[in-house]
Amino acid sequence: MEIILDFCVVPIGVGVSVSKYVAKCQKILEKAGLNYKMHSYGTNVEGDWDKVFAAIKECHETIHEMGAPRISTTIRVGTRTDRHQTMLDKIKSVEDKL
Repeated sequence: MEIILDFCVVPIGVGVSVSKYVAKCQKILEKAGLNYKMHSYGTNVEGDWDKVFAAIKECHETIHEMGAPRISTTIRVGTRTDRHQTMLDKIKSVEDKL
C-alpha cells in the first residue's frame, strides 16, 4: 500500500539541538530510496507502507545508538485507494486554487 506520511522524531535527553539526529534520519530515508521532503517541524515521506515504516524504525534504532535514551515520534499517515497521488500533487491542487 502506498502512503504519504509526516513524522517528527524528537530525541530526549540529548540537549537542545537535535539537528545531527535529524540529519542522520534524512540519510536513512535517502538510503532507503524514499521520496521525502524535510520541513521545519518534521519530514514528509511517500512510498510503500512497509518500506517507510522500516526506515522510521531504522531512524529510532540509529538515534538510540547515537546515545539518545528516549525518543518521541509523532506520525500522521494518509492512504488513498481511488487514485495515485504524490506529495507534489497535493500541493499543486491547493496552489491551483489560490
